[in-house]
Amino acid sequence: MIKVLNARLTSPFTLGIDFSDHTHGVFDANAYLASRSGPLLDKLREPAYFRRFFIDAGALCWPNGLEISPARLHELCVVSATA
Repeated sequence: MIKVLNARLTSPFTLGIDFSDHTHGVFDANAYLASRSGPLLDKLREPAYFRRFFIDAGALCWPNGLEISPARLHELCVVSATA
């Protein structure tokens, strides 16, 4: 089972993600949010709120209860192998 090990903000709506399978991904939230809406996702459009992400049990989460599973996040990211 893949997990998110680390996430860091690289631009206002982009995260660098390190996964447990030794890959690194770039998550572009602008692209993700462009085709999605809803009360949980709408909060992420605010830069200050987006920055409040955290990792819980290997998933990317926000305080409002939104969670993106590690497997789904891996699919959404542009992924490359890490050294």
